[in-house]
Amino acid sequence: FTGENLKNLENHKGGVMPVPGIPILEGKYPSTMDLYPLEAKEFNRIYQFYENLRQKRFTTTKCKKCGHVPFPPRVVCPECNSEDLEWVDLPTRGKVLRFTEEVAGVPLGFDAPLIHALIDLGEGRKLVSRIINCKEGELREGDEVQLAVFDVPPMIIEKKGVMTEAARVFFAFEPAKAEVK
Repeated sequence: FTGENLKNLENHKGGVMPVPGIPILEGKYPSTMDLYPLEAKEFNRIYQFYENLRQKRFTTTKCKKCGHVPFPPRVVCPECNSEDLEWVDLPTRGKVLRFTEEVAGVPLGFDAPLIHALIDLGEGRKLVSRIINCKEGELREGDEVQLAVFDVPPMIIEKKGVMTEAARVFFAFEPAKAEVK
């Protein structure tokens, strides 16, 4: 950034992104420490994944040539190198196979306990995800979890000399609530 663009950026919380609710990071969150991806179409070829998350849909890509369904979503099939992909829905509920709870040494910007779990989504599909809205000692192997979509701090983007905030979301899983039938 130079000139007027730099001045605009500096006027935004001293040139860094704020993280509301985390006092040590209020106004002190440089984009180089950002843990979440740019989600805009201009910056990310899998932007549709984030658009789908905003609609509470958990999706990935499926290769139209060989049928492979990787996660995370790809722009090229890792099996046959085809770029002919389509978006497909994944289950939004799964079962905890294994998990870990980090209560000390949690990275800046995260609350303790920081819980990660290996989740079985069925059909042989497993993934490792963060577990939120769960207290230390509450999670058990075999527990059912569900998709949780949450807002993350916006990214400041300069486009044609104008600084704008791009809203962002990300996903984790949380202990499942009873299904409404």
